[in-house]
Amino acid sequence: MEKLVRFGLRTIGVASPQLGGRLAFAVWRRPLARGRVRTAEQAVHDAAQVELVDGVATYTWGDGRRPVLLVHGWRSRASRYAGFIERLLELGYSAVSYDAPAHGDSGGQVVSILGHQRIIRALEERHGPFESVIAHSLGVPFALYAVRAGVAAQRLVMISGVADFGYLTDAFCAELGLGPKVNQELRRRIERGYFDGDDQIWTRYSVATGKAELLVIHNDEDDVVDPGQAQVLLRNYGPRAHFLPTTGLGHRRILSDPAVITEAVAFLQDSDVAEGLDLGA
Repeated sequence: MEKLVRFGLRTIGVASPQLGGRLAFAVWRRPLARGRVRTAEQAVHDAAQVELVDGVATYTWGDGRRPVLLVHGWRSRASRYAGFIERLLELGYSAVSYDAPAHGDSGGQVVSILGHQRIIRALEERHGPFESVIAHSLGVPFALYAVRAGVAAQRLVMISGVADFGYLTDAFCAELGLGPKVNQELRRRIERGYFDGDDQIWTRYSVATGKAELLVIHNDEDDVVDPGQAQVLLRNYGPRAHFLPTTGLGHRRILSDPAVITEAVAFLQDSDVAEGLDLGA
C-alpha cells in the first residue's frame, strides 16, 4: 500500500503540484498504519488503567505519585514505552501516556501540535503536575511546546526528536519522493487546515529556549529523523540542554534499549548526572 501511495503521489505531483499537495495532505492526516501492541509490551499494556476521553485512549500506571508523562511519535503508541514504564514503577514513579488521535487505540483524525497541547494539558489537570516528561520522535515538538505553553515539568528527556517544525514536511516529502513544489503546497494546506492560514507556524512551533533541564538522546544511525536534528534542538533550547549520543540503535530500537532507559531515568532522578554527559551542541 505504501509503495502504491508513494508512486501515485510522485507521479501526480510531477504533473500537478497543486493536486499532489492536496493528496499529500490527505495522506498526512491519515497514517497508513497503526502501531499494534507488541508481545514484549503486552503485560505492561494490560496492567494500565485505561480511560477513553473524547475518543483518546489514555493510560496510567502506578499509584499516582511522581507522575511522568510519556509522549509517543508518528504511527506509534503508548505501549512502546513498556521498558521505561517498568523502570519508572520500580523507582517509585507513576507513568501517564496516551495514544494520539488516529494512533493505537484512539479514534479520530490526526490533530495538530495545538491538539496535542490540549490533550497534554487535560492529562496534567487530571494526573499532574508532572515531575518529568519523556518524548520520542514526533512527540518531541509536541511535548516541548506543551511545556513552553505552561505544562509543568522539572526535567525533560527527548529521544530521536524533531526540532525544526518545517523538517516534518521536508522529511515527509523526501520519504514519498515529492518535489519542492508539492512540499510548498503541502505546507500551505497544513497552514490552512490546522492553523487558520498562519504561515508563521514553521518558526513558532520549532524548538525554542527552555527553562527545564533537558536531555537530548539521538542515534547516529537514525534513518527516520536526521541525527542533525539533535544539534538543532541543543542549539535552540539553550544551555540547559544536555546531549547523550548513541550508536547502532536506529530510530525505534533506541526506545527499548536498556542502557538508554537507564541513562534517561537516571537523568530524571539525579541533577548531577548531567555532569557525565556530552554537553556539546
